[in-house]
Amino acid sequence: MQYTSSLYGVTVNTDIAFPLSLPLTGLSRYTLYLSKKTFSFNSQALTCGSKLYRAHGRNVYLYSDREFLSSSKEGQPWCYEVEGVCRFFWKGKENSIYYDFIGEENTSLLSFWFIHLMLPFFFAIEEKYEMFHGGSVMVDGCAIMFCAPSMGGKSTMTDYFLKQGHPLISDDKIPLWIEQEHFMLTGSHPYHRPYRKFEELGYLVSSFVNSAVSLQAMYILERSEASSSVIIEEVRGFNKFQEILPHYLFPFPFQQKKRMVYLAKLVDNIRVFKVFRPWDIDRIDEVYSAIKAHTLMLKTTNDYNFSS
Repeated sequence: MQYTSSLYGVTVNTDIAFPLSLPLTGLSRYTLYLSKKTFSFNSQALTCGSKLYRAHGRNVYLYSDREFLSSSKEGQPWCYEVEGVCRFFWKGKENSIYYDFIGEENTSLLSFWFIHLMLPFFFAIEEKYEMFHGGSVMVDGCAIMFCAPSMGGKSTMTDYFLKQGHPLISDDKIPLWIEQEHFMLTGSHPYHRPYRKFEELGYLVSSFVNSAVSLQAMYILERSEASSSVIIEEVRGFNKFQEILPHYLFPFPFQQKKRMVYLAKLVDNIRVFKVFRPWDIDRIDEVYSAIKAHTLMLKTTNDYNFSS
């Protein structure tokens, strides 16, 4: 039996039912297939590998048949292994992904890892999207995104916007691409995770953007003293590179040149602002109100895009 979901602007056809409430249709830039079928390549050829990172209490490993010196090549075999959960296999530049459970079959865990972590990595290594770490919401029809260092408040801020009725675009992993000179993004999945409980996507949101929208502004959250005022300052020139680069996901050395070209276009077309937010949860409504008013001011004055 085949099941269909819309994730990150991609139609995903699977032979396994994700135990989640996911949209069946939406923006579809292309189609992916996930199945537990016989692999079309010899997994023993995966002779190169290493620990990719540790997340949610588990080690994640990446394997291929060659050293990781370039982006995925046509036909190149890959394996993304989640310790104690499953392995995902695919060939470079192809749209079929295969899974294999490790030990007990756990559909919930496979779903979490595939949606939250494996797919964003796949999009990056296969150069489908530029992936950023942050949160993104709609404000009066305008798409904005929040970025911050780890534990810097981006999930809390995204969560507060959602609770004020703003639609969610993407949670934690933001896919960006260029289309007709516009920087576009789309909904990841309709779940938001404002807490740090392992291996959960979070709660189902009531309003989710499952279409392509043009990014209007980036807000970099900066922690300040609890008694400080809320301050929003524009970032200009080369400082925009320094502010945006840390929020790129999967910083492989071989992608550096391409990434800098992409960032050069991004900083020339998207306005970036630093938000100095008082580190006091009781004042989060002040921060929300300041960002909302600032976004509406940019919209009213038609003052989003500019050349730095």
